[in-house]
Amino acid sequence: MNSVETRESEIALCVRRVLKKYFHDLDGEPATGLHELFMVSLEKPLIEEILQRAGHNQSRAAEWLGINRNTLRKKMQQYGLE
Repeated sequence: MNSVETRESEIALCVRRVLKKYFHDLDGEPATGLHELFMVSLEKPLIEEILQRAGHNQSRAAEWLGINRNTLRKKMQQYGLE
């Protein structure tokens, strides 16, 4: 297994661990809006970290994320990262 597969596996394990705790904490109550909850919870710190590592170069950060620079700017605005 290469290092990318290992990182993905670690991320998946982390998500599974958090989900198990989330459902445990719900104690039988219905879950709603999980996709949005997780996307916001993952996307904002991901963008923050990539921007920092890219020296706040938005073009480089967008390339690393595999998204268009305009999409990155829209997401930065959405999360108040400007």
